[in-house]
Amino acid sequence: MKIYRVGGAVRDKLLNYPSDEVDWLVVGATPEEMIELGYVPVGNDFPVFIKPDTGEEYALARTERKSGHGYAGFTFHAAAGVSLEDDLVRRDLTINAMAEDDDGNLFDPHNGRSDLNNKLLRHVSDAFIEDPLRVLRVARFAARYHHLGFTIASETLELMTTISQSGELDHLVAERVWKETERALGERSPDIFIQTLRQCDALKILFPEVEKLFGVPQRADYHPEIDTGIHTLMALQQSARLSDRSAIRFAVLVHDLGKGITPDHVLPSHRGHEERGVALVNNICDRLKVPNDVRQLALAVTEYHLMCHKAQQLKPETIVNLLKGIGALKSRAKLEDFILCCEADARGRTGFEERDYPSSDYLRQALELITDVGVADLVEAGIDGAEIGRQLHLRRSARIAELKQHY
Repeated sequence: MKIYRVGGAVRDKLLNYPSDEVDWLVVGATPEEMIELGYVPVGNDFPVFIKPDTGEEYALARTERKSGHGYAGFTFHAAAGVSLEDDLVRRDLTINAMAEDDDGNLFDPHNGRSDLNNKLLRHVSDAFIEDPLRVLRVARFAARYHHLGFTIASETLELMTTISQSGELDHLVAERVWKETERALGERSPDIFIQTLRQCDALKILFPEVEKLFGVPQRADYHPEIDTGIHTLMALQQSARLSDRSAIRFAVLVHDLGKGITPDHVLPSHRGHEERGVALVNNICDRLKVPNDVRQLALAVTEYHLMCHKAQQLKPETIVNLLKGIGALKSRAKLEDFILCCEADARGRTGFEERDYPSSDYLRQALELITDVGVADLVEAGIDGAEIGRQLHLRRSARIAELKQHY
């Protein structure tokens, strides 16, 4: 029995890249032997064990054979006779197909280190096309390492396109698609994830609502970049500058979906795109089983981002409705998240990348002014029933009217 450090831990160590990945591979052992040594088995798909004192996962070396559709359509074989080379050849990219033993010796049968030096994302073998999830994984690695100069090998991109055109992406489990998307949006260059999916024909299958934005014109006086898809990528870049949270970046990615279904006869105007976009955001979230907190932020940004941009011109009562609509009256954190998304949208335009965003402080001050306007005072004054809500709104609006006069 021999244990190796494999995959991302080896890759990022050679790159001197910050990483918390620690993957261990066990060669020459059986499940029974692992249990006898005190390892705790987990999972049903293939033999993976937890080492109790560290909590780290140890997987037995295995081979796999395509037996169905999608990510789960494989039959795995794990046995003491499966070699290190047998296990590494089934991996996706050469840079993920390296192993290191306890003495620091590197095992690199597919020239992953050379590809690291050449900043190349290249598949290990033609078996790459058997797993459709690899389209998303490679796009995620492209987003992770783009700032270092990494590119995808042309032959690998061809295989990704083959997968996209084969219908296999339709068989991916929603939770897996979301998990990879969430991780990719959290990488250094999330816009590259979207561009890569589009380049290999996967975006129109996985995110058709986003694909439809490309080629849709906008008014040049508001959007010098004109193309709505390009604006979305630029806003995504800005979101990565402002926050490392995937929820923020997802909301920015989908905030303009309504523009993809604007009737041709009204272009390049997009009046009403916010309302049209709400249904599309819900469609994506339903399809991918997006967590509810992520969905709620995306819906708030989709519906209210234009109001945020012109906050200082809005009537006081409209500001109250805005703050209530995004959930800020219950959670200040929701206002901060909303502001980050709207600022990314405002800056995601050619020539606007470094502009100030005065709406941020204005909305913060507005919320601060009305937080102490509560129901208790109204009840004490003898107000009850539906009148409480009306008076609450009036008093909050009056506070904001004072802010508007002196701002």
